[in-house]
Amino acid sequence: MSRQPKVAIYARVSTDEQSPDAQLLDLREYVRLRGWEQIEEFVDVGESGSKDSRPAWSELLTKLRQRKINVLVVSAIDRVGRSLAHLVRILAEVGELNVTLISLRESFDLSTAQGRMLAGLFSVLADYELSLIKERTKAGMRSARAKGKQIGPKKRYFDVKKATEMRDRGLGQIKIARTLGVGVGRVNAWARDEYIPPPIRNRLHAAINTLEPD
Repeated sequence: MSRQPKVAIYARVSTDEQSPDAQLLDLREYVRLRGWEQIEEFVDVGESGSKDSRPAWSELLTKLRQRKINVLVVSAIDRVGRSLAHLVRILAEVGELNVTLISLRESFDLSTAQGRMLAGLFSVLADYELSLIKERTKAGMRSARAKGKQIGPKKRYFDVKKATEMRDRGLGQIKIARTLGVGVGRVNAWARDEYIPPPIRNRLHAAINTLEPD
């Protein structure tokens, strides 16, 4: 007599107004037709698939890692993860744990050669998606710089007049920096008479760049 697998079914809906009942009916019927008996059910209601931390999913993952479950059945692959990158991370861990993941809608089964091929395809697509996002980000930054836009957080204006007044009242450089909302290093440079206001510094750099070499 063959050994019965330890099976879990997982259902998830994104809002409290939705019901997981339809998913559970399909999952229970599939498990019944396969003749599997050792079954645990995990259900998340009002939980996004993009979140790694979901109450029932977290409990399920713990049992998978403890080798208490070796077959996981879901109604659709997007019940497990919403983005390609997120899904690939989950598939990789499930594969390393030697857990058979079965998705009813996509006829996806990690125990078959076709299922493993699809998992590999997901990984390739996720890498491609990530490279596209990085390239779009770089292109956007190049375009913004070309238009003279600020990239990253804008530095706060350093008010020399206020800093001088506070120093004359005996305030230290750390207190001045906190009051003006600037870095202590900026105040230290000014205190050493090394601070040049940005407009003047920019004009100096422009003048230096126009000088002809000897």
